[in-house]
Amino acid sequence: MKAALITAPGHIELADIDDPTPAPDEVVVAVAACGLCGTDLHILQGEFAPTLPIVPGHEFAGEVVAVGSHVTGLQVGTRVAVDPSLPCFTCHYCRIGRNNLCERFSAIGVTHPGAAAEYVAAPAANCVPLPDHIATVDAALIEPLSCAVRGYDVLRSTLASHVLIYGAGTMGLMMLQLAKRTGAARVDVLDVNPDRLATATQLGCSEAAATADELDRPGWDVVIDATGNAAAIQDGLGRVAKGGTYLQFGVADYATRVEIEPYKIYNQEITITGSMAVLHSYERAADLFSTGVIDPDIFISDRLRLDAYPDAIARFQAGIGRKIQVQPFPRTAA
Repeated sequence: MKAALITAPGHIELADIDDPTPAPDEVVVAVAACGLCGTDLHILQGEFAPTLPIVPGHEFAGEVVAVGSHVTGLQVGTRVAVDPSLPCFTCHYCRIGRNNLCERFSAIGVTHPGAAAEYVAAPAANCVPLPDHIATVDAALIEPLSCAVRGYDVLRSTLASHVLIYGAGTMGLMMLQLAKRTGAARVDVLDVNPDRLATATQLGCSEAAATADELDRPGWDVVIDATGNAAAIQDGLGRVAKGGTYLQFGVADYATRVEIEPYKIYNQEITITGSMAVLHSYERAADLFSTGVIDPDIFISDRLRLDAYPDAIARFQAGIGRKIQVQPFPRTAA
């Protein structure tokens, strides 16, 4: 089969590799669409240090084309979205229900062959069947949405909060949509990209601006960084109102460092927290997605063929568009 392959830090190529075969508890999925994510860039840059070569791609949906001998409930032809998480279920954090913090963290597209390929193997237990009204190619958005749902699990937002979001890429826009759903009174969005700010305005943010200084507000109850950018993080930490919460949601480089003010955190009872990947949120995200919580036509800006994967990565690195997908079988865009 055709697949994108990260062979070394900074190097990606299209290759012919063996088709996957399902283990007894697995299925093989013909990939309808695979979204690109910041994690893919970190792997390409050599930061996550998986064993290379690796096929990237952890945001995906498709159609089951083979089932393992122990699989029940799924059959060939079932359309599914797939949770890429592969926790060990035996370490301390898995045993206390914090699977996203697994000591032996593993995931499809990170440590196991991913979905930037024509076919991918996945545990049947990770597959969520899709309702008829959801297009398979659109359902690749469920995985990033499940990360956003996890973020709001961490935040435990209260009604009428004033929210500030740094970054109007896919994840920032999803956090905007969920902030509105969870009862925020105000949601402001910052980005240096005018096109992305225009999308945030289209999606109903309260104000969109390049910097927080343009908004002339003393602070926000909830500040969310969806960029991973050091300057944005540093600025955001200073924008939290008394008693407020700062959420580190964007994935920063390992080397990123910012300064905090311990006295201010103490004196103003500021909470600083983080949200990591998916935790008991994938099926809830699938339910939300089926209700139309986000519009795929707004969120997905580029639908490219698999053989354009290097170009897709370059566009993503350059900050062009919003969610970029590759589709190994464009005819399956249904």
